[in-house]
Amino acid sequence: MRQDKIVKMANDIGAFYQSDPDHDAAIVAMLSHISRFWAKRMREKLIAHAKEADSGLSPLSLAVAERLAAASVTTALKS
Repeated sequence: MRQDKIVKMANDIGAFYQSDPDHDAAIVAMLSHISRFWAKRMREKLIAHAKEADSGLSPLSLAVAERLAAASVTTALKS
């Protein structure tokens, strides 16, 4: 999947969850959605793209990508 589609999808999902007044709850909800419905390869592309200086990701999408990255590191260390 192209990087611009990953960004658009993440930002579209983020726009939905952004309406939650509790920012942490929005992050958790979006993280749950992406973890359940996105393939591992898509999540990996999001994590990699979030590391770029001008990623085009919304603040909420960036926060979710950071949490995904932290979770993947934790999972790798347990293996």
